[in-house]
Amino acid sequence: MSNAAQLGLLIGQAIGIICAKTILTQIFRLYVDLSFVELIMKTVIASLLAVAAALSALAIADESIDERLKPAGELCMAGDECAAAVVEVAASSGPRSGDDVYGSKCATCHATGAAGAPKLGDAGAWAPRVGQGMDILYAHALEGFNGMPAKGLCFDCSDDEIKAAVDHMVENSK
Repeated sequence: MSNAAQLGLLIGQAIGIICAKTILTQIFRLYVDLSFVELIMKTVIASLLAVAAALSALAIADESIDERLKPAGELCMAGDECAAAVVEVAASSGPRSGDDVYGSKCATCHATGAAGAPKLGDAGAWAPRVGQGMDILYAHALEGFNGMPAKGLCFDCSDDEIKAAVDHMVENSK
């Protein structure tokens, strides 16, 4: 039985008790002091109204708890109808420039020198690396080397975009 149905039942019982009070008052009028009967009836009615109010508050609390505990989303498995939905992917506007890749990915380490990365513009730090040849620099950038992870963790970057970022850093560090 829902909380609303329970509340309705209690209210109906309270109305029944009020009617019973009238009948009982007439019956007991001859045998018992009337003020005593009224006191008992008022106490019973007050108790029932308190129980009804408590159940009402409980119903509101239950709805609030149910709302807070409901799932945040739905699971969609292969073969489910929801799995057939088309997922739109942002269209690439073409390859990014070395400056764009550096600014969005490489600068995290190469602007601060984190993990021993040579800073952009520090000719002294870049000279020995450039001295090994651009193919070695490209290989280190693509495959990772020492503290540098493969592709600098830019897994949405193409190999050519990584090479363009290396070219940008070398050109701006002479």
